Amino acid sequence: MNILVIGTGYVGTTTALVFAEIGWNVTGLDVNPQKIKLLRQGKLHFYEPGLEDLLKKHLGTKRIRFTTDKKKAIKDNDIIFICVGTPSLPDGSADLRYVKQVAEDIGKHMNSDKLIINKSTVPVGTQELITAWTRDAQTALIPFEVVSNPEFLREGKALMDALQPDRIIIGTNSENAAKRIGKLYESMQCPIIVTTPRTAEFTKYAANAFLATKISFINELAKLSDRLGVNVKEVAYGIGLDNRIGISFLQAGIGYGGSCFPKDVAALLNMAKHNDVELKLLKRVVHVNQTQHLYMLQKVRERIGNLAGKKVALLGLAFKPDTDDIREAPAIRMIQKLRNEMAYVQVYDPIATLPPELMDESIKFGSSPEETMEGADAAIICTEWPMFLEIDWVQVKDSMNAPNLFDGRNLLDADQMKCIGFYYQGIGYD
Repeated sequence: MNILVIGTGYVGTTTALVFAEIGWNVTGLDVNPQKIKLLRQGKLHFYEPGLEDLLKKHLGTKRIRFTTDKKKAIKDNDIIFICVGTPSLPDGSADLRYVKQVAEDIGKHMNSDKLIINKSTVPVGTQELITAWTRDAQTALIPFEVVSNPEFLREGKALMDALQPDRIIIGTNSENAAKRIGKLYESMQCPIIVTTPRTAEFTKYAANAFLATKISFINELAKLSDRLGVNVKEVAYGIGLDNRIGISFLQAGIGYGGSCFPKDVAALLNMAKHNDVELKLLKRVVHVNQTQHLYMLQKVRERIGNLAGKKVALLGLAFKPDTDDIREAPAIRMIQKLRNEMAYVQVYDPIATLPPELMDESIKFGSSPEETMEGADAAIICTEWPMFLEIDWVQVKDSMNAPNLFDGRNLLDADQMKCIGFYYQGIGYD
């Protein structure tokens, strides 16, 4: 079987390279010629640890190739993965225009029986829509099947997650389709769950919504921990050791971001609204997350007063370490708020960069964490990059206008920072 992956973004490129790694011949298709040019040169258009090395390896083995020729790619491959974006529309619903276009392209150009596997995150019922869109675009009656196969990749850990998944979910009502896709994954040592397409689609949203809930839950408790003089890090560890709860996603901070949690929770709320169901808990999860950065900024104001004219250093832009993704990143919301309050902002991130619309004379991008904090009235850690643990904080303290350190990720040791001479505040941890 030859595999075609349509869409060479984060999910598509990872999917294509992992199938090449386990021995399949893979073609990556994208309508963006610049992306294809970079991939053919062994370069990624996004940052993900380990993935570029794998790309170079399989360009060498010839198990992967990239093209913009959709007609030839569809005709030449029996297994077709849909891995295109489903961005949020203004009402929170998922925009399916790219999925629809791919389905119509497949229907128009298919010349033999195809197994179409959707990995894009889509609302419940989309497998049925893909089937209809593909069939309506056919010029001849050629058999095909559509399967839902959601991805569960963490940015920064995508390669490990794809090679060593917790589970594989296959959504199909066809025993034949289940066997065909099962063969693709037969080398994976994990549970393979075969269910209905609607259940598979819903499971993806449910997983991300639950993880977002864990984050907002611990962030709510962190606010109370501050008032009670309780260390929320120890609380999280204590409850996380209960195997009914688990330690993951219980790190208090300034909120979640990225391309998945905000988008997927919004889409789930939209689905609920259109089915006359109110998901009150998830509404609160979103509210907590959208306002969590304000809680940290209030701590800053209480320490240094009015922010107008003050220099504030932000360490980290990406929503999490090991990625350059700034979509819905709390640091971006914080920068916007600081600008509105007429503060001078000094920013550093080892990978991520500011979008052009945020660059003006009030914002400076530092070449190192140390330079970024020079002359600052306050420094805020927004991303838990490990390199921040290696900073010479004694030197930094002496270079700042005032040694005020606000740890939005509870990364540093509070007692150590205070011993150095910093005024230190974390989230539910000081």
